[in-house]
Order: sequence, then structure tokens, then C-alpha cells
Amino acid sequence: MNTALAAAAAAAAGVALAAIALTVGAAQDGKPRDRWSAQETATLASMQLGGAGPLPSDPSNAYENKAEVAALGRALFNDVRLSRNGTVSCASCHAADNQFQDGRKLGQGLGTGRRRTMPVMGAARSPFLFWDGRKDSLWSQALGPLEDAAEHGTNRVAVVQVLGRAYRQQYQEAFGAFPALEGLPQAASPNGDAAERVAWQSMPPARRDAVNRVFANVGKAIAAYERQVSFGEGRFDTYVAATAAGDGRGQEVLTLQEVRGLRLFLGKGQCVTCHNGPLMTDHAFHNTGVPPLNPIRPDRGRADALDKLMRDEFNCLGPYSDAKPEQCGELRFLATDDPGQLAAFRTPSLRNVALRAPYMHAGQFATIEEVLEHYARSPQAALGHSELAQPGEKHADRQTIRLSQADIQDLAAFLGTLTGPVLQPR
Repeated sequence: MNTALAAAAAAAAGVALAAIALTVGAAQDGKPRDRWSAQETATLASMQLGGAGPLPSDPSNAYENKAEVAALGRALFNDVRLSRNGTVSCASCHAADNQFQDGRKLGQGLGTGRRRTMPVMGAARSPFLFWDGRKDSLWSQALGPLEDAAEHGTNRVAVVQVLGRAYRQQYQEAFGAFPALEGLPQAASPNGDAAERVAWQSMPPARRDAVNRVFANVGKAIAAYERQVSFGEGRFDTYVAATAAGDGRGQEVLTLQEVRGLRLFLGKGQCVTCHNGPLMTDHAFHNTGVPPLNPIRPDRGRADALDKLMRDEFNCLGPYSDAKPEQCGELRFLATDDPGQLAAFRTPSLRNVALRAPYMHAGQFATIEEVLEHYARSPQAALGHSELAQPGEKHADRQTIRLSQADIQDLAAFLGTLTGPVLQPR
């Protein structure tokens, strides 16, 4: 190495050492390592899990906070007898040791579903459930898979018979007297096959109502259990607390790459537009041009769910809800004619997202990097209109997302900081 190069190398090394010393000194002095504006700091604080507050109450489920109801719900959640062939339970797809999901592209019960299994954590905070929002409560959501041919594949009379045989005492301790339902057909439901529908219509209205009430209580019990399952804090939350305290040492819980990713998340990546709040979701529905699983018959998402939601006998305004009509504002004032809901899907929480591959409503992307590359491309939607700004497009609400490969790696690194424990009852 010649003298000039040696001098340059020495100078560069000196600068690097000085920078390291400055960073360490700042941390030791309690000064921030990473500087954020007041507005950015406020945004970070709004995303901290500790700011989520207590779970919102569900007026349609008067039993949601009763320990005996949650205990019954936990047993039902794990009971394979609530399926047509005795092999499928809620836990089959929502595995407690696997982020309460199944890691598959598409849910797998008695058959293969159309969409990805969503985790249980945080569901009690969402006003609408499933990828398309066709249910408006956690208890109503729990009922759908029981009668879905690709999931549990059973029927509500069969479910009620299991309750009467195996859980009668627990049911009565939780909900009161179990109705006298002797002489019911073995299989009957308004949502079943032709024979089950005929059997359902042959039942007197009072008996159908009694079955429905027990069936609704099954959902309410499962919901009471699922409310107890939640996300725990990750390194991101520790970082936010340190930032708020001006604690440079505490900020070292994130690497500099992860902090660069966080700045992209809040800035030019525009991720925070939809992924905001303590659960990193706006609980809304968006069309972002995700490629359909079946290009010939693309999934219409939220657009097809709205009618199902409004007609659902187990919704907040239905006869099996414990709510008063005025407590069902989400449903009463729901816009059902918004063209933007075509091929729109619910914004998932980003909590623990690094552990929940594959991604999107039908597992279209195998890795987080593929998801980020999709947003950087901002392709046009196969159905409906993507909310993402196309290159060169004048967009009222968004800017074109421009991310380099280095940006994508930084963002992916940041998303890993959202990983925390899954908190569940012992």
C-alpha cells in the first residue's frame, strides 16, 4: 500500500473509531442514539402494544368475561367431536404452539379452504372477522367453520347433541338450563346439504330456536376463551419506551438496520398508512393488487361478504345477540355499496408477522421480502382497483412506493422486531 492510501485508510479508521466512541458515549450518557421528531415519537408511541388498553367489550356476548364460560370454550376449541368425521377441531388450524394458525397457504380441515388461516391473537379487537369481514363478532366467527364443508363439516344439531352428551353440566354452570331436545334428527341445519336442510325445516320453529340458542352459546364460549389469547411485547415496544425516555442505551435493543427499516415503515414505504396502532392494523379492508389465487375467478373479498354479514342470524342485530340495537353501530351504519370493497381484504396485524409465513389472504407470497417487493411494484389489480399509486399516476391519497433492494432488506429486518410471545391462559 502506498503512503497516500495508507494515510487515507488511517484517517477512515480514525473517523470510524470516533463515530463508535460517540455512539457508545451517547448511550452511556443516557442521550438518544436515534433522533426522532416530536411527531414521529408520537406515532411510535401510538404503535406501542402497551397502549392498546383493555379489551373492548362485546355487547353481543354477555358471557365473554366469565371464567366458567372461557373454560368451556377452551374445551370446545380443542374438541374434535365438533366435526363430521371426529378429526378436526378449532385447534387443528389454530394451533397454540404455532401462533394459533397452521402455516399453510390455505386452511385445511375436512377439505381445502379458499383462504389463509388467520391467527386468534388480537381478534377480539377487530370489529369484523375473517379476511372478508363476513362476521361481526368473535363468537359469531367461531360458528362459521363448524358448518363449513371444508372445515369441520358438521351441522348445528350434531354440535348441540355433543354438548348435551359431553358438556351438559359445564354448559348449565355457564349458561343455565340445557333445553330438552330429545328426538332431534341426527343431522339438521339451514346451511347443510339437501338432506340436512330438509330435516331442519321439518323441525318446529321453537325447537329450531332452542338449537340455535345452544349453538350461539357454543360460539360465545369459544370467544370467551379466545379473548384470553393475545400478543406479548416485542423488541420494538422496548425500543419505543427507550425512545420516549431519551435512553440511548435502551435504543440499542434494535440494530441500526432495524431502525432504518422503521424509518422506512413510517416514511417512504407508507406501511403505517394501513398498519398502525398497537396491533399494526387499521382493521379495515383494502385492495392492494394482490394477485388472485384463481385468475379466472378472482376472489371478490369484502364485496361478497357484506350481504352475508347483513343476513347473518348470528350478527349483532340478530335474535341470539345480547346487545341492544343501539349498541350495534358498526353494523347499523355500515356502508354496503362502496365500490372500493371489491377484491378488498382485511388488514392483518403485523405482530409476530415474521413467524407467520406464507402471506396474504391465500398465501400468495412465501416470504416477507416477496410481500415488500409486491408493494414496490404496485401492480394493477386483477379485479377492482388497487389503492396503491401506480408509477406516474397522480393519486389523491398516496405516493408511489419506491423501495430499493436495500430498503426491502431493512424493512424486513424491522418487521422481525415485532415478534413477541403469545400470551394464553395456563
